[in-house]
Amino acid sequence: MSVIERSTAKALPDSTPDRAAVGRRPAQHRTRSPRRWPGLALVGCGVAVLAWAFVLCHALPSTAPVVHWSAAWTGLDVMEALGFVATGILAARGDLRRALPAAATSTLLLVDSWFDLVTAGTGSGFAVALAMACCAELPLAVVCAFVAWRTFRVPTSRSA
Repeated sequence: MSVIERSTAKALPDSTPDRAAVGRRPAQHRTRSPRRWPGLALVGCGVAVLAWAFVLCHALPSTAPVVHWSAAWTGLDVMEALGFVATGILAARGDLRRALPAAATSTLLLVDSWFDLVTAGTGSGFAVALAMACCAELPLAVVCAFVAWRTFRVPTSRSA
């Protein structure tokens, strides 16, 4: 056996059928990985919510009186503010957990922008909602999403 064959034999596992079968369960004993079911359950939830959204789209009236309108909008803005503060504090400390409030804040800003636009009346109300979306909410949502994404980006080595 040459030096190359010996080093290759040490580096590569034996590919004989007996060796390949070691560590694998027979087909009748295989089970789904217990870590897969939460993901599959979430996909099922997403499909169910889409179906429910279709039902709501056709069943709900186009207008409705809202009892706690100011509390809803104030609460959304307070949650956004808390998200900014939490993201900023964790980012200043160099804490990787900053990705969590950053992602949540980005989502809240997108939701705020969406609801501002779809609940705005015509004319100046819509113009203000559009200006807020384009100049504040959407750019800040992109910044927060970038902070979240950048935190968990895995550096890759370039091979020459």
